[in-house]
Amino acid sequence: MNKKKIGLSALVLMIFSTIFGFANGPVAYMQTGYAAIIWYVLGALCFFLPTSMMYAEFGSSYKDSRGGIYTWMEGALGKKTAFIATFVGLAAWVVWMISVSQKVWIPFSTVFAGHDVTQSWSIFGLSSTKTVGILASVFVIVVAFFVTKGVQSISKISSIGGIFVMALNVILLIASIVVLVANHGQFAEPVVAKSFIVPQNPAFQSPMQLISFALYAVFAYAGMEQLGGMMEDIDDAERTYPKAVFTATLVITIGYALSILLWGATSNWAELANMKDANLGNVTYILMNNLGVEFGSALGLSHATALTIGAWFARFAGLSMFMAYVGSFFVLTYSPLKSFILGSPKEVWPKKIVKLNTAGVPTLAVWLQAGLVVLFILGISFGGSNASELYQILTNMGNVSSTLPYVFLVAAFPIFKKLTDVKHPFVFFKSMKMTWFVVILVEALIVTSMIMTVVPLLMSGDISNAFWTIVGPIFFAFLAWLLYENAERKYGKL
Repeated sequence: MNKKKIGLSALVLMIFSTIFGFANGPVAYMQTGYAAIIWYVLGALCFFLPTSMMYAEFGSSYKDSRGGIYTWMEGALGKKTAFIATFVGLAAWVVWMISVSQKVWIPFSTVFAGHDVTQSWSIFGLSSTKTVGILASVFVIVVAFFVTKGVQSISKISSIGGIFVMALNVILLIASIVVLVANHGQFAEPVVAKSFIVPQNPAFQSPMQLISFALYAVFAYAGMEQLGGMMEDIDDAERTYPKAVFTATLVITIGYALSILLWGATSNWAELANMKDANLGNVTYILMNNLGVEFGSALGLSHATALTIGAWFARFAGLSMFMAYVGSFFVLTYSPLKSFILGSPKEVWPKKIVKLNTAGVPTLAVWLQAGLVVLFILGISFGGSNASELYQILTNMGNVSSTLPYVFLVAAFPIFKKLTDVKHPFVFFKSMKMTWFVVILVEALIVTSMIMTVVPLLMSGDISNAFWTIVGPIFFAFLAWLLYENAERKYGKL
């Protein structure tokens, strides 16, 4: 019996649900206003589209491998470099866990209060930042405990969360249109040509600062490599995959651009920037609350009723994001870790780390990972930052760590193209000239945006933010090097 293949429309939906992040729009709007749109368009054209085709070529050639991106890089860059690069990639997921374990309490509190109240929380007389850090640590430990027991069904929460997040997009579109009609097309944030080029945010005025924002756009399109290994499951892959990617690129780009524009329909950027309690962690719920209030007012309801609608809009967003966060947290606590451990050289790992329990989970590895996450959480939350600084640090750290592995993966692509001992069933980039042109373009975008994220922090004296932004990848690269060197001392060249 032939396995049913994935068609064009199904693949487009898979790509959309994997890549599009509802919270990226509010974060982008808070950072640079309408000026974010052009960077998201450039991110799609200069990063998402070309790298998606690279992953398709990698995935079709290594469709039977269990090591994911490690296997993709191994043939081109060698085992050691591939191991270190993939280990740094694992750092991206760890940083994601550090960030989400703290951010998850914002939607949790919003579900019950109708707005973010985490900044008023305190246990044992500690500040709200330290309190959230402790709660995040407990969350990580609880998830690790259940993951080691093989409770994988909880990941289904993320599917339900995905449906709710799709509903958020529909609510944003319909409510914004109603408000615009009621206001005779008048946006809360005036639509002028200059605002699409020059951000109002003083933190993004210089060319250097603007280029650093490109990393937000790159991060918004990250994750496509997760689908690169599915080529054998796609119906008529050579035609279907490129069509799906082009279609998804168009849909996602328009989705991000429209989202950023529509937030300006109901929220004035200057008023948002001057809100004392607004930060990159809770901006989604603040904007959703405001959308509900403006929607109620547009319908001619009383101010009290409009405020109630705003609170319920925020609660719905909180519930949606909470379920999506929790579901994906369970999956990503063990999935990347297990894939890497099974796909990379066994000699590198201590035997206890490679050992799987009866539920098929590398128990010790999960607990070591959880310990590292908790260590970083407590280091950041007890480091003296307030909530706004904390979520800025987490956002920067997540962006840099998540995009760093792409530097190695993209660099491996032209070398992979020349390998003669590997089959190349799917070829999108026909000539090496075009391959090198695209590789150089993508690498320049990634590397420059990462550098420009850190350099302005150092120049402005924000040493704490700069330190935490880069320490994760450096720490993991050094740890990977130590593991590999130790294995070679024991077993010789691997």
